[in-house]
Amino acid sequence: MIDIAGQTLALDDPRLWVSAGLAALVLLLVLMMALAIRASARAARAAEPMAAQMAWMGQAVQQMAQGQDQLRGGLQQVSDTQATAQLQVIQTVEARLATVQQQMADRLAENVLKSQVALAEMQERMTDTLHGQSKATATSLTQLQERLKVIDKAQDNITRLSGDVLSLQDILSNKQTRGAFGEIQLHDIVASALPRDSYVMQATLPNGRRADCLIRLPNPPGPIVIDSKFPLEAYEALRRAETQADQARAAQAMRQALRVHIKAIAERYILDGRTADGALMFLPSEAVYAELHGNFPDIVRESFEARVWIVSPTTCMATLNTMRAILKDARMREQAGAIRAELGHLHRDVVRLGERVANLDRHFTQAAKDVAEIRVSAEKAGRRAERLDRFDFDGSAENRPAVERMPGAKS
Repeated sequence: MIDIAGQTLALDDPRLWVSAGLAALVLLLVLMMALAIRASARAARAAEPMAAQMAWMGQAVQQMAQGQDQLRGGLQQVSDTQATAQLQVIQTVEARLATVQQQMADRLAENVLKSQVALAEMQERMTDTLHGQSKATATSLTQLQERLKVIDKAQDNITRLSGDVLSLQDILSNKQTRGAFGEIQLHDIVASALPRDSYVMQATLPNGRRADCLIRLPNPPGPIVIDSKFPLEAYEALRRAETQADQARAAQAMRQALRVHIKAIAERYILDGRTADGALMFLPSEAVYAELHGNFPDIVRESFEARVWIVSPTTCMATLNTMRAILKDARMREQAGAIRAELGHLHRDVVRLGERVANLDRHFTQAAKDVAEIRVSAEKAGRRAERLDRFDFDGSAENRPAVERMPGAKS
């Protein structure tokens, strides 16, 4: 940009080029006059033609000055016309900006209304869900508090009875207390593995014998007896034996004790037509069970022949789990009709749940779609407001209104 006579002209303005041409012509005339003066001394005879030429050049310069005045007047008129056109353009743009702002305000209000409705529906659904969850949590906490109260009572009982509990060695030193210990351990294992109505502790058999536990299995195989035996003296003697003779005597005593137990169980608790064709002998110690299967395989074979199955706490739990599967299968056969009815109700509930989940999914999908549309509208409004703030009207034709050019307006 160049300032000439108080006016700012661009480099591509024709007025600038006209002024530059005039200045170059004047400079050329000055140079020619200087050359003429220098040559006047050498060319006196050329003075008169030179003077005539100078006069002609003076007239030309005067005509050029008049043309420059006329050009200045034309430039002033062009400047006034351009100012008027710019004012009209600004007025037109302001009017269209007002229209665009009104449209944007209307769209934003509509989008805000849609957002409020969608958010209200979502908030209502979330409130219902949270209410259900809070209710379930409150119920769970109430149940937990009740269980904690039971645990506290049990802890108080344990603390109160701890001073009266004898050591395990003192309990096992007496046959009666040792038998009670084995029965209690057997009861705990059976109670944790089987339903309460599927077994009887201290059951009396048709022959008048009392069994530690009777499992009510369906036929076949029928009810089966579990009797607890604990040959602790023979096992401890075998552990304490140091010489081979002592070990032989202790092993013989161990075999004798186990044979007596196996024979007693086979004769007392296996009744044809009344019980299963076998019975279980429960050893409350894993160490005794491991010693039996590790060093007395002949006793294990004799127990198989007598149909007395020896079990430890671990193998007893596995056997009882198998029995539980048998009981469950029998009860399922008995309750097949009720199970089919319940399965039908369950199927209908699952179908209804699927429909409600689909409805909830549609609501969430619509809400997500509304939020996405609101985000797109907000982004467009933000970009448009940013362009309006910068007075940037050179955006793409699809993002700005078309403005007709005013006559004489520059691009």
